[in-house]
Amino acid sequence: MKYRSVFDIIGPVMVGPSSSHTAGALRIGRMARQLLGREPKWAKIYLYGSFADTYKGHGTDVAITGGLLDFDTFDTRMGDSMKIASEKGIDIEFFEESAKTDHPNTAKIRIGDDEEDIELVGISIGGGKAEITELNGFDLRLSGHHPAILVMHNDRFGAIASVTQILAKYEINIGHMEVSRREQGQDALMVIETDQNIDPEIVTQLEKEEHIMQVVKVSD
Repeated sequence: MKYRSVFDIIGPVMVGPSSSHTAGALRIGRMARQLLGREPKWAKIYLYGSFADTYKGHGTDVAITGGLLDFDTFDTRMGDSMKIASEKGIDIEFFEESAKTDHPNTAKIRIGDDEEDIELVGISIGGGKAEITELNGFDLRLSGHHPAILVMHNDRFGAIASVTQILAKYEINIGHMEVSRREQGQDALMVIETDQNIDPEIVTQLEKEEHIMQVVKVSD
Protein backbone atom coordinates (compact mmCIF):
# COMPACT_ATOMS: atom_id res chain seq x y z
CA MET A 1 0.00 0.00 0.00
CA LYS A 2 1.23 3.50 -0.87
CA TYR A 3 0.67 6.44 1.44
CA ARG A 4 0.27 10.06 0.39
CA SER A 5 1.59 11.44 3.67
CA VAL A 6 2.69 10.46 7.17
CA PHE A 7 -0.87 11.22 8.35
CA ASP A 8 -2.11 8.22 6.35
CA ILE A 9 -0.06 6.10 8.77
CA ILE A 10 -0.44 7.82 12.16
CA GLY A 11 -3.93 9.13 11.56
CA PRO A 12 -5.45 12.61 11.25
CA VAL A 13 -5.25 15.60 13.57
CA MET A 14 -8.47 15.12 15.47
CA VAL A 15 -10.60 15.54 18.55
CA GLY A 16 -11.65 12.17 19.92
CA PRO A 17 -10.28 8.81 21.02
CA SER A 18 -10.37 6.77 17.81
CA SER A 19 -9.37 7.49 14.23
CA SER A 20 -11.85 4.94 12.88
CA HIS A 21 -14.75 5.45 15.31
CA THR A 22 -14.39 9.22 15.64
CA ALA A 23 -12.53 10.83 12.72
CA GLY A 24 -13.76 8.32 10.15
CA ALA A 25 -17.30 8.58 11.48
CA LEU A 26 -17.18 12.37 11.26
CA ARG A 27 -16.15 12.16 7.62
CA ILE A 28 -19.14 9.93 6.86
CA GLY A 29 -21.44 12.53 8.40
CA ARG A 30 -19.70 15.38 6.62
CA MET A 31 -19.94 13.69 3.22
CA ALA A 32 -23.64 13.10 3.88
CA ARG A 33 -24.10 16.84 4.42
CA GLN A 34 -22.12 17.66 1.27
CA LEU A 35 -24.23 15.26 -0.79
CA LEU A 36 -27.42 16.86 0.51
CA GLY A 37 -25.85 20.23 -0.26
CA ARG A 38 -26.87 22.02 2.93
CA GLU A 39 -27.49 21.55 6.63
CA PRO A 40 -30.21 18.96 7.24
CA LYS A 41 -33.27 19.50 9.42
CA TRP A 42 -33.37 15.88 10.52
CA ALA A 43 -31.22 12.76 10.50
CA LYS A 44 -31.79 9.09 11.22
CA ILE A 45 -28.52 7.24 11.75
CA TYR A 46 -28.31 3.44 11.83
CA LEU A 47 -25.12 1.95 13.30
CA TYR A 48 -23.87 -1.56 12.57
CA GLY A 49 -21.14 -3.86 13.88
CA SER A 50 -18.44 -2.23 15.97
CA PHE A 51 -20.10 1.16 15.52
CA ALA A 52 -23.24 -0.14 17.20
CA ASP A 53 -21.31 -1.86 19.99
CA THR A 54 -19.01 0.99 21.02
CA TYR A 55 -20.38 4.24 19.60
CA LYS A 56 -21.15 5.85 22.97
CA GLY A 57 -17.71 5.23 24.46
CA HIS A 58 -15.86 6.24 21.30
CA GLY A 59 -18.02 9.26 20.54
CA THR A 60 -19.20 7.98 17.16
CA ASP A 61 -22.59 9.63 17.64
CA VAL A 62 -20.93 12.93 18.57
CA ALA A 63 -18.59 12.65 15.57
CA ILE A 64 -21.28 11.90 12.97
CA THR A 65 -23.32 14.80 14.33
CA GLY A 66 -20.23 17.01 14.04
CA GLY A 67 -19.88 15.96 10.43
CA LEU A 68 -23.50 16.89 9.74
CA LEU A 69 -22.66 20.32 11.18
CA ASP A 70 -19.70 20.54 8.75
CA PHE A 71 -17.05 20.36 11.50
CA ASP A 72 -13.57 19.12 10.61
CA THR A 73 -11.81 16.38 12.59
CA PHE A 74 -9.83 18.88 14.67
CA ASP A 75 -12.75 21.22 15.47
CA THR A 76 -12.84 21.82 19.23
CA ARG A 77 -16.63 22.18 19.09
CA MET A 78 -16.87 18.44 18.47
CA GLY A 79 -17.69 17.58 22.07
CA ASP A 80 -20.67 19.93 21.99
CA SER A 81 -21.98 18.82 18.60
CA MET A 82 -25.13 17.17 19.98
CA LYS A 83 -25.99 20.33 21.93
CA ILE A 84 -25.24 22.58 18.96
CA ALA A 85 -27.41 20.44 16.66
CA SER A 86 -30.26 20.60 19.17
CA GLU A 87 -29.94 24.38 19.43
CA LYS A 88 -30.15 24.59 15.63
CA GLY A 89 -33.35 22.55 15.72
CA ILE A 90 -31.86 19.52 13.95
CA ASP A 91 -33.69 16.35 14.99
CA ILE A 92 -31.15 13.49 15.16
CA GLU A 93 -31.95 9.88 16.08
CA PHE A 94 -29.53 6.96 16.47
CA PHE A 95 -30.44 3.29 16.07
CA GLU A 96 -28.34 0.25 16.99
CA GLU A 97 -28.70 -2.41 14.30
CA SER A 98 -27.86 -6.11 14.66
CA ALA A 99 -27.77 -7.04 10.96
CA LYS A 100 -24.42 -8.25 9.61
CA THR A 101 -22.62 -5.98 7.17
CA ASP A 102 -19.58 -6.40 4.93
CA HIS A 103 -17.57 -3.96 7.06
CA PRO A 104 -17.57 -3.76 10.90
CA ASN A 105 -17.66 0.06 11.00
CA THR A 106 -20.78 0.77 8.98
CA ALA A 107 -23.36 3.54 9.26
CA LYS A 108 -26.50 4.12 7.21
CA ILE A 109 -27.59 7.75 7.27
CA ARG A 110 -30.87 9.26 6.14
CA ILE A 111 -30.93 13.04 6.22
CA GLY A 112 -33.17 15.69 4.76
CA ASP A 113 -35.27 18.80 5.07
CA ASP A 114 -38.57 20.06 3.67
CA GLU A 115 -37.26 19.89 0.09
CA GLU A 116 -35.27 16.66 -0.23
CA ASP A 117 -33.87 13.66 1.58
CA ILE A 118 -31.08 11.22 0.79
CA GLU A 119 -29.94 7.86 2.12
CA LEU A 120 -26.37 6.63 2.08
CA VAL A 121 -24.17 3.92 3.54
CA GLY A 122 -20.68 4.79 4.76
CA ILE A 123 -17.81 2.78 6.19
CA SER A 124 -14.83 3.89 8.28
CA ILE A 125 -11.80 2.05 6.89
CA GLY A 126 -9.17 3.08 9.46
CA GLY A 127 -6.73 5.91 9.94
CA GLY A 128 -9.54 8.45 9.87
CA LYS A 129 -10.52 7.51 6.33
CA ALA A 130 -14.06 6.79 5.20
CA GLU A 131 -15.89 5.75 2.06
CA ILE A 132 -19.46 6.08 0.89
CA THR A 133 -20.50 2.74 -0.61
CA GLU A 134 -24.14 3.40 -1.44
CA LEU A 135 -26.27 6.45 -2.27
CA ASN A 136 -30.02 6.26 -2.76
CA GLY A 137 -29.74 2.63 -3.80
CA PHE A 138 -26.78 3.11 -6.17
CA ASP A 139 -23.54 1.26 -5.42
CA LEU A 140 -20.47 3.50 -5.52
CA ARG A 141 -17.07 4.18 -3.98
CA LEU A 142 -16.53 7.75 -2.82
CA SER A 143 -13.53 8.39 -0.56
CA GLY A 144 -13.96 12.06 0.23
CA HIS A 145 -10.17 12.51 -0.03
CA HIS A 146 -10.28 14.08 -3.49
CA PRO A 147 -12.50 16.66 -5.16
CA ALA A 148 -15.41 14.84 -6.76
CA ILE A 149 -18.67 15.26 -8.61
CA LEU A 150 -21.66 12.93 -8.64
CA VAL A 151 -23.65 13.09 -11.86
CA MET A 152 -27.18 11.69 -11.98
CA HIS A 153 -28.11 11.03 -15.59
CA ASN A 154 -30.30 9.05 -17.93
CA ASP A 155 -28.64 5.82 -19.03
CA ARG A 156 -28.30 6.93 -22.64
CA PHE A 157 -25.60 6.83 -25.31
CA GLY A 158 -23.32 9.86 -25.13
CA ALA A 159 -24.13 10.98 -21.57
CA ILE A 160 -20.77 9.88 -20.15
CA ALA A 161 -18.85 11.28 -23.14
CA SER A 162 -20.48 14.70 -22.78
CA VAL A 163 -19.31 14.94 -19.16
CA THR A 164 -15.74 13.79 -19.78
CA GLN A 165 -15.39 16.11 -22.79
CA ILE A 166 -16.31 19.14 -20.70
CA LEU A 167 -13.84 18.14 -17.97
CA ALA A 168 -11.13 17.69 -20.60
CA LYS A 169 -11.93 21.12 -22.06
CA TYR A 170 -11.13 22.68 -18.69
CA GLU A 171 -8.07 20.46 -18.18
CA ILE A 172 -9.62 18.58 -15.25
CA ASN A 173 -7.85 15.25 -14.79
CA ILE A 174 -9.96 12.28 -13.69
CA GLY A 175 -8.35 10.18 -10.96
CA HIS A 176 -11.17 7.69 -10.49
CA MET A 177 -14.49 7.17 -12.24
CA GLU A 178 -17.27 4.62 -12.04
CA VAL A 179 -20.85 4.33 -13.24
CA SER A 180 -23.71 2.57 -11.46
CA ARG A 181 -27.24 1.94 -12.70
CA ARG A 182 -30.27 0.09 -11.37
CA GLU A 183 -31.62 -1.05 -14.73
CA GLN A 184 -30.54 -0.65 -18.34
CA GLY A 185 -31.97 2.50 -19.87
CA GLN A 186 -33.09 3.99 -16.53
CA ASP A 187 -31.38 6.38 -14.11
CA ALA A 188 -27.62 6.05 -13.66
CA LEU A 189 -24.98 7.63 -11.43
CA MET A 190 -21.46 8.72 -12.37
CA VAL A 191 -18.91 9.17 -9.59
CA ILE A 192 -15.86 11.14 -10.74
CA GLU A 193 -12.91 11.96 -8.48
CA THR A 194 -10.55 14.56 -9.91
CA ASP A 195 -7.10 15.98 -9.28
CA GLN A 196 -8.35 19.58 -9.37
CA ASN A 197 -11.25 21.38 -7.75
CA ILE A 198 -14.17 21.89 -10.11
CA ASP A 199 -15.45 25.46 -10.36
CA PRO A 200 -19.20 26.11 -9.99
CA GLU A 201 -19.30 27.38 -13.58
CA ILE A 202 -18.23 23.94 -14.81
CA VAL A 203 -20.94 22.29 -12.70
CA THR A 204 -23.51 24.64 -14.24
CA GLN A 205 -22.32 23.74 -17.73
CA LEU A 206 -22.52 20.02 -16.96
CA GLU A 207 -26.09 20.40 -15.72
CA LYS A 208 -27.12 21.89 -19.08
CA GLU A 209 -26.01 18.82 -21.03
CA GLU A 210 -28.61 16.50 -22.53
CA HIS A 211 -29.59 13.54 -20.31
CA ILE A 212 -27.91 15.09 -17.23
CA MET A 213 -30.39 15.36 -14.35
CA GLN A 214 -28.29 16.59 -11.42
CA VAL A 215 -24.66 17.34 -10.57
CA VAL A 216 -23.43 17.40 -6.96
CA LYS A 217 -19.97 18.68 -6.06
CA VAL A 218 -18.11 17.12 -3.13
CA SER A 219 -15.13 19.11 -1.85
CA ASP A 220 -11.83 17.57 -0.76
